[in-house]
Amino acid sequence: MWNFLNKKVINGAGVLLAGMMAVSAVPMQVEASGALGISTQVGISGELAQAESTEAVESAVNHAVLNAFHLDGYSNLGIVNVAEGKVNIRESASTEGKIVGKIGNNAGCDVLDEDGEWIHVKSGKVEGYIKSDYVLTGSDALNQASSLLKKVADVNTEGLKVRTEPSTESEVLDIVGSDQSFDVLEELDEWVKIDLDGDEGYLYKDYVNVGAKLEEALSISELMYGSGVSDVRVALSNFAKQYIGNPYVWGGTSLTKGADCSGFVLSVFRNYGISLPHSSRAQANCGTKISLSDLKPGDLIFYGNRSGINHVAIYAGGGQVVHASNPRVGITVSNVYYRNPVKAVRVIKD
Repeated sequence: MWNFLNKKVINGAGVLLAGMMAVSAVPMQVEASGALGISTQVGISGELAQAESTEAVESAVNHAVLNAFHLDGYSNLGIVNVAEGKVNIRESASTEGKIVGKIGNNAGCDVLDEDGEWIHVKSGKVEGYIKSDYVLTGSDALNQASSLLKKVADVNTEGLKVRTEPSTESEVLDIVGSDQSFDVLEELDEWVKIDLDGDEGYLYKDYVNVGAKLEEALSISELMYGSGVSDVRVALSNFAKQYIGNPYVWGGTSLTKGADCSGFVLSVFRNYGISLPHSSRAQANCGTKISLSDLKPGDLIFYGNRSGINHVAIYAGGGQVVHASNPRVGITVSNVYYRNPVKAVRVIKD
């Protein structure tokens, strides 16, 4: 039985396990799965050797992966698999059920229950039902996750300084806030090297939690806009969001094949008849300067470092910006204060 299962399931997740050993500093010695009834600490091979069914093997691998990567919020990993756009998460297992959230391709979810053509899931702040056709589970989900998991540093304090070198004596590159996440480029003894929209910076380890992360669902409330927002602002923000997940390409202006931060902004606004230059610094001189407290969807927010403005994002409402971040992340959504904003301008004339 074991030899058969080893070939069928473990070979399918082999890339994932190899990636796990390469990426994670956590040893492969993990707490044994409760599903297998093991009370002592054993290696993953020990767990699998005691499994008596395909389901038990998948449960053991799932448990080992989630623990090794510190993937909080998942007990039974699922990965959304959709050709384009986002999948609706519904309040009930019916196409008539109220839409409570949306989730994109390759996003992670916790599979709570499977019932025929519907799967009960939880992702981020959203819990509901998705058609089973759109969710990979078991070894298929684990194998897919091998190419999606990214090591991130989650900031756990306010006003954390990003340094140019791994030293408290080095220059401050930027200041970031609590609950913001950044891709980890390298993990040192006391510091983590991060990607800050194409710049390399260092965060002191005591003030971050290093682990792995998958994209998650957005609730309807997270996608909503405030009152008093013109139709063109809503349309422009929605238009920009549909390209989330597409690639970042330095010097690019294509919303599908790849754009850099200012190229993304340029192309989104061009769709609404507004011409902007292809440079974040030049775009910062367009329109009218406004206060961050006066932001409306469609306004531009700028970020910078000691050398000046070096990044631009579109305010999308709800305290979020959509922007072309860097080659590793691509076009994504972030909190307005994921970095310290240095300027905001309004180019849409209401």
